[in-house]
Amino acid sequence: MNSNETAVREVLGRLYKAWADGDADAFADLYVEDATVVMPGVFHQGRTAVRDFMAAAFTGPLKGSRGVDEPQSIRVNGDTAVIVSKAGIIMAGEQDLPAERERVATWVLSRRDGRWLVSAYANAPAA
Repeated sequence: MNSNETAVREVLGRLYKAWADGDADAFADLYVEDATVVMPGVFHQGRTAVRDFMAAAFTGPLKGSRGVDEPQSIRVNGDTAVIVSKAGIIMAGEQDLPAERERVATWVLSRRDGRWLVSAYANAPAA
């Protein structure tokens, strides 16, 4: 694993630490200002929209949950990285990710001023 791949994996680690902490500000700080998030039935444009969505989720339906993400492929080319992963949300009180909530996620990260940040995220049901 090269240093860029390690740095990209660290971004995912920080995202899921912020999730575990219920910290929407720390979560959104890892996104570029004009980031996009696309999920079934959801479209968010911009870091502020990501932050607001996660703040509401962390105090509501996602309270006590944890996100999981297992990279299947990481490709880094210059200042752009694309990660394809198995992902999902383990809700409060659950030990494992139910198969019906498994997702395939695509992350696009860009390096800006030496810092890797999420530019785009999308996911879809795995099955």
